[in-house]
Amino acid sequence: MTFRDLLLDTLSNLWTHKLRTALTMFGIAWGIVSIILMVAAGEGLRVGQKKVADNFGKDIMIVFSGRTSLQAGGNRAGRSIHWEAGDAAQVLDQSPACRWVLPELGSDVPIRSSFNSATLLVTGSWPPFAEIRTLPAGEGRFYNWEDLAQARRVAFIGSDTKKQLFGSRQALGQTIRIGDFPYVVIGVMQHKEQDSSYDGRDISKVFVPLTARQRDFPQKPPSTPGTVDRLIVNPNSVEQHESCKHQIRRALAGVHRFDPEDKEAAGIWDTVEEAKAFRIMTDGMKYFLGAVGLASLFLGGIGVMNVMLVAVRERTREIGVRKAVGATSRSILWQFFVETLIVALLSGGLGLGFGFVICTLVNLIPMPPFFAGLLFTWESGLLAFGLLGTVAVLSALYPARRAAVIDPIEALRYEAGS
Repeated sequence: MTFRDLLLDTLSNLWTHKLRTALTMFGIAWGIVSIILMVAAGEGLRVGQKKVADNFGKDIMIVFSGRTSLQAGGNRAGRSIHWEAGDAAQVLDQSPACRWVLPELGSDVPIRSSFNSATLLVTGSWPPFAEIRTLPAGEGRFYNWEDLAQARRVAFIGSDTKKQLFGSRQALGQTIRIGDFPYVVIGVMQHKEQDSSYDGRDISKVFVPLTARQRDFPQKPPSTPGTVDRLIVNPNSVEQHESCKHQIRRALAGVHRFDPEDKEAAGIWDTVEEAKAFRIMTDGMKYFLGAVGLASLFLGGIGVMNVMLVAVRERTREIGVRKAVGATSRSILWQFFVETLIVALLSGGLGLGFGFVICTLVNLIPMPPFFAGLLFTWESGLLAFGLLGTVAVLSALYPARRAAVIDPIEALRYEAGS
């Protein structure tokens, strides 16, 4: 029998039992669809959450001052620690694993425009703050080093701040009064989603150079004029973030004379660690969902094997007749093997296509900010196809071997007796 005859005979047999074949194919297809959708959902959650987390700040650590809990250098425990703006440059010099160490100072201040007024958070820092805290400019620009050096009264405002103070009017180039001082709006932030913060959403703030912020709105006692709220730290790379954190603690401890192991004196919100923990969680969820789909796929493979065993039993006389007229065990094995592979691979291909279509259609629906949709990846497709091939071969081998070893005389006698 040629391969063409074998293929036509196989398709004819499948068509004869089309309902049984369709139900068997559904089991395999559903397993493939399950793997694709579950892995795509896990990937969509991971990518969406990462995008929103990056909107808060990419690979940053926020260092808060506190009270000492350990004695150090003759200083008692319980001493208040306050960061100074000058700490940033000094600490950065002692922390080669860190790319940036920036001071940040902010508080609520009454603000007026020609159209409206509000009390909003006014934050002062250095120009790299816009990059490491992800403050994209929709219009204009963020303040620069020259603005900082000359303590210029310029402001970069959040997208919601712009709506509150100006509505739909043009804000760029307009003058607003922050407290009693006129500031020129030099930039408006592009709208962004944000799922975490330590002092409010960035789109509802006003950003000014730190020097202007300290001059116009000095800190009140017991703080000193140079005191800042926190330090924003950015490592050179994710791989160096632990070294950067260790160096920051050690440098600050040297400047402010506390024990480097005293975490109460210098509390650190480590977004890098949070991102790693979330990645582990989403990867675990993705693998779990993939395992559920894999279980469905293997159950479908068992269904295929059972159906083919039934087919071998039903076609016992046919197998006996073919062997009696000269068919070899090898040709019988190939017939049932090819038949099983066609069922498994055809249903798997349909499952892959259907899974991709579902992902595409679902992604046309507006998604919440923290979910990027059902992200079909070629990795998940290839994984599903590889698993499908394994299941197909395993489910084909046993029924095909059972058919190949049937004795023709016993087969004819069995059929005649039934």
